[in-house]
Amino acid sequence: MYNTSQDEEGIMDYRYGSHSVFNIEYHFVWVTKYRYKVLIGDVALRVRELVRQSCESFEIEIISGVVSKDHVHLFVSAPPTMAPSEIMRRIKGRSASKLFAEFPALRKRFWGRHFWARGYFCATSGQVTDEMITTYLEHHFEPKKEDNFRTE
Repeated sequence: MYNTSQDEEGIMDYRYGSHSVFNIEYHFVWVTKYRYKVLIGDVALRVRELVRQSCESFEIEIISGVVSKDHVHLFVSAPPTMAPSEIMRRIKGRSASKLFAEFPALRKRFWGRHFWARGYFCATSGQVTDEMITTYLEHHFEPKKEDNFRTE
């Protein structure tokens, strides 16, 4: 189980595992096959619920998200044990099979049993910038200009 720490203002700092401290955030976007606009009404609500269930079962914390008519945006905090490709495989796979089982009309529209398009967009996010890391490493010990990967 992962715990989350917050500062006085309620802003999340880090999540804690049994052997790790982390803050790994991803922005995902994925679309329906052929960008069919089927994520409306009950289907959209069910997609939202299935994504929530999948994330909860893998200890992925949803920061925010939107279900649009033909795509889903999701901003999450994930444990370091899960690769982005694994997160997408599990969310898309589980949700597609459940949607086909619960909404038979979708099987006619998506005759190949593929509800989601193959790819997805993923970008990382975090509170630490490249500049902050570089500055920290430069001041960690006496810097040598010619060496960008040193030992103490």
